[in-house]
Amino acid sequence: MKIKGAVIYEQGGSFSLEPLELDEPRDDEVVVKIVGAGICHTDLGARDGHLPIPPPPSVFGHEGAGIVEKVGARVTKVKSGDHVVLAWNSCGACPSCKSGHDAYCLNFFLYNFHGARPDGSATLHKGEQVVHGAFFSQSSFADFALAQERNVVKVRDDVPLEILAPMGCGVMTGAGAVMNVLKPRPGASIAVFGAGTVGMSAILAAVVCGCTTIIAVDINAGRLEIARELGATHTVDAGKVDPVEAVREITGGGANFSLECVGNPKVLRQAVDVLTLLGVCGLLGVVPPGTEVGLNMDLLMNGRTVTGIIEGDAIPDLFIPKLIELYRQGRFPYDRLIQFYPFDQINQAVADMEKGHVIKPVLRM
Repeated sequence: MKIKGAVIYEQGGSFSLEPLELDEPRDDEVVVKIVGAGICHTDLGARDGHLPIPPPPSVFGHEGAGIVEKVGARVTKVKSGDHVVLAWNSCGACPSCKSGHDAYCLNFFLYNFHGARPDGSATLHKGEQVVHGAFFSQSSFADFALAQERNVVKVRDDVPLEILAPMGCGVMTGAGAVMNVLKPRPGASIAVFGAGTVGMSAILAAVVCGCTTIIAVDINAGRLEIARELGATHTVDAGKVDPVEAVREITGGGANFSLECVGNPKVLRQAVDVLTLLGVCGLLGVVPPGTEVGLNMDLLMNGRTVTGIIEGDAIPDLFIPKLIELYRQGRFPYDRLIQFYPFDQINQAVADMEKGHVIKPVLRM
């Protein structure tokens, strides 16, 4: 079918809206009319060649939300007209998937970063030219996306679809890191390094979990102000003070939990150094392959833990509806992070995001 997609023709280049051909759905696939698509730093990392993906031309986008247009013959999970959020894909057969940890699928790269279906067949063309698609099994920087039944999440139809788009990655990652992995008890303390979409979602989740000391650490004063409005009890401007000393002083010796949401070795070291005994640091920030960090081994010996977290270790079909219900109850106001842009202003949205002018840009198709 004929669609319009935002194509990257060279690493680090601008997005160009182009007419494309989207393959018809196979028996286990779903065509979704995209209503909204969030822009994530992972999309920009893919644009810049920081992920092991095929070279351009490519269509990215992995925070899509929309309405089911067509379904394959064997699809039973959704039907035409259903409202859906698109998440990542997984094989469903490896030990990680079978144990309920799809985000750690042993075939994750094949199903999400291959630039095509797992069997190598293309989903997008421009004339005779293959355009790499199937990014996170969706490539939702387009007015229509081809997904697989496994990564389509049916959602209620009384919540605006465009605000649900970030649920597919950024919001679920931050909230899931707190709710599914750290699991703080009421009264716990947590320091969140990086007040972007992931970090802010973690702060909102910490409020839901009953944390009583919630520290937002960033160098953007505007974001720190928003973090306070969303529930942070303290803020630390890491550009003006030593964040490690500041967090230790606020917590009286160290935080029970911390999250690194920046993707910076220096910041990860800080996030580990602020922990109290038996504290846990979650690593969420995406970095280029091979990035290394130096840690104080003596600190780790004293019961501290560093754990990597992908996609909030969530099961999207279960977790996204829970977050939506929290939003409906007014307990998870993540929509405060969103700024909308028309699809044809995608390059402006990216520029504003990179300059820190907006936390979560969402494209309206």
